[in-house]
Amino acid sequence: MKTLIQNALRGLLLVPIMALGVSLAVPAMAPAYAASGDDLGIDEGAGAAQGNDQSADLFGNDGVFRTITNVLLFLIGAVSVIMLIIGGIRYTISGGDSAAVTSAKNTILYAIVGIIVALLAYAIVNFVLGSFIDN
Repeated sequence: MKTLIQNALRGLLLVPIMALGVSLAVPAMAPAYAASGDDLGIDEGAGAAQGNDQSADLFGNDGVFRTITNVLLFLIGAVSVIMLIIGGIRYTISGGDSAAVTSAKNTILYAIVGIIVALLAYAIVNFVLGSFIDN
């Protein structure tokens, strides 16, 4: 236990030392940017962080918010379908054991609830975004 605490403290002390090393290295790199003649401001930095085919709008049909929401809702739906399949497999191989059958039925029930929630969330998000944004 004592060695575990000592190793944890060493790890915690290593983080500030590494941060100090990085902070000392960054000013040494700054003259290289100044020598190249590129005087980048905040706007240029923000523009460089944006991808070529990425939308500049936060909302809208191709907005960042709608894209992120659709991806997350797709993941929720995919996990729900996978859990529905797993629940069906568990129900099939339960062999009549009442505890296993109940557990499998609960898995199937919660997976169906997850699918319904994902579909309703998708519909609500698209309705709200469609009603507040002019196309």
